[in-house]
Amino acid sequence: MFAGLPIETLAFAGFLAFCRIGACFMLMPGFSSVRIAMHVRLFVAIAVSWALIAHLWDAILPNIAGTTDRMILLIGSELLIGATIGLVTRIYTLALQFGASAVAMMAGFGGMGGSAVEEPEPQSALTAIITLSALLLLFVFDFHHEILKALVMSYQVAPVAGMFSAQSALIDLTDTVSQSFYLTLRLASPFVAYAILVNLAIGFVNKLAPQIPVYFVSLPFVIAGGLILMYFGIGMMLSLFVDGFIPTTIGR
Repeated sequence: MFAGLPIETLAFAGFLAFCRIGACFMLMPGFSSVRIAMHVRLFVAIAVSWALIAHLWDAILPNIAGTTDRMILLIGSELLIGATIGLVTRIYTLALQFGASAVAMMAGFGGMGGSAVEEPEPQSALTAIITLSALLLLFVFDFHHEILKALVMSYQVAPVAGMFSAQSALIDLTDTVSQSFYLTLRLASPFVAYAILVNLAIGFVNKLAPQIPVYFVSLPFVIAGGLILMYFGIGMMLSLFVDGFIPTTIGR
């Protein structure tokens, strides 16, 4: 298959594959974590690119010939396409992180920051548990294998010769933002209702007995109620998140 081809052509074809795959790995959940060393992420992206090049050869090689300007455009296009694929998956985990922070705040844990597992910013313990558990479930259900399949299929949807379509990418990203935050609102809805009822009851008690420090008295009960609700609801929450993540993100 490689006989008679210049080494420059082979190297550039592999580099184009690495541009799309590496840009996706740079943004996709799990592999883009700050806890993973940069050289490990680099070697994983190179290994995956080398493994997939046999499946992508016919889609990449016919587009190698051209001027230097066209080669630069191809590199930029492949980087943007890969970044779009990785960002689509990343938005779902960011939406869950936002929802988990809201859940922690409504359950009384909002003021207790701590070290996050995946992100460099501090998070509450409840937020870290939810986001890490969801990410663990995604890898348990082999979502990274589905991402690799999506990368291979992307050469049919967005071929190398077609260049990067900004309009299609913006449509995909806006649809993903809409669906991910709708899913997050569904997951956090029990805690929203709980926070409304609890704060309404606390407000009534404060009006009836303003001389009592109701906030400090009620805070342990608010936290206990939030933990009980989390105990009974976290299994369903993670199940709905995985069910909503896999078909919508990969199908895109």
